[in-house]
Amino acid sequence: MAKGYNRPAGGKSGGGMMAQIQKMQQQMADAQAELAEETVTATVGGGVISVTMTGDQICQAITIAPEILEDADVEMLQDLVTSGVNAALEQSRKLASEKMAPFTNMLGGLGLGM
Repeated sequence: MAKGYNRPAGGKSGGGMMAQIQKMQQQMADAQAELAEETVTATVGGGVISVTMTGDQICQAITIAPEILEDADVEMLQDLVTSGVNAALEQSRKLASEKMAPFTNMLGGLGLGM
């Protein structure tokens, strides 16, 4: 039998691939940590409701302008808060998608999907 027969190319049995995977895992963890620190703010109702959310979809604050309470229309206020939260969630998801795109593209290219 010839020397080197059935040995993996490169001399190492997957060591380089494992290092690359570990590096990618660390980069993904770093990106997720950055998302937890970044915030988005959505405003609705002409600016009377404002919702601030982190990139990992944690609601940080909801601000309600005092003048909206003068009318005391509870249903309208509930609708505005719901709209504000949904708008902030959408912005947060978009931010997360953009930040994580390099990893999802890389994993998709490996046939692993996400």
